[in-house]
Amino acid sequence: MLRAIALNCTLKPSPAASSSELLGQQVLDALTPFDVAGEMVRIVDFDVKPGVEADMGDGDEWPGIREKVMASDILVFATPTWMGHMSSVAQRVLERLDAELSETDDEGRPILAGKVAVVAVVGNEDGAHAIIADAYQALGDVGFSIPSQGGVYWNGEAMQTVDYNDLPETPEKVASTTGTLARHAAHLAKVLSEQPYPAPESD
Repeated sequence: MLRAIALNCTLKPSPAASSSELLGQQVLDALTPFDVAGEMVRIVDFDVKPGVEADMGDGDEWPGIREKVMASDILVFATPTWMGHMSSVAQRVLERLDAELSETDDEGRPILAGKVAVVAVVGNEDGAHAIIADAYQALGDVGFSIPSQGGVYWNGEAMQTVDYNDLPETPEKVASTTGTLARHAAHLAKVLSEQPYPAPESD
């Protein structure tokens, strides 16, 4: 069985309702039929220090979250849209993942190269496409592989107060896109587990 970790980058601490958590959980649920077990981590509930190291010391709780990422095959990167951009929490997660650029496995491959990442974005303003593009670039840079159609989003009406978790039911387009994302992510993760990227040739 493969494993997935959803990093919920909401700005709202628990137990507040979170639309990012709802969509992230829907992605995890959609992965279940493909033999993928998942869990959710709400980043703001932890003391994740600013920085670009794997461990920033002095009570930094990122190392425990990092262990969960390393133990997973699929990363679900879930963020709200604020002022047209991903949340500051999401940006911090990407900055902390930057530390993995210098890490390799026993055969010299980037340590994240065998893992898959997908992106889920919610908000009642524009910005989802730009956020997904930024996240794809950053996640790909540190080693994750992005599957075909690996992003899902919901945009509510601009300047209104209805959030994704206020909806009486999941919009059909969001549900179908989530299903496609999960199917493709699970497929790619299985391919990479069976056929890893080639290791660099030794000099």
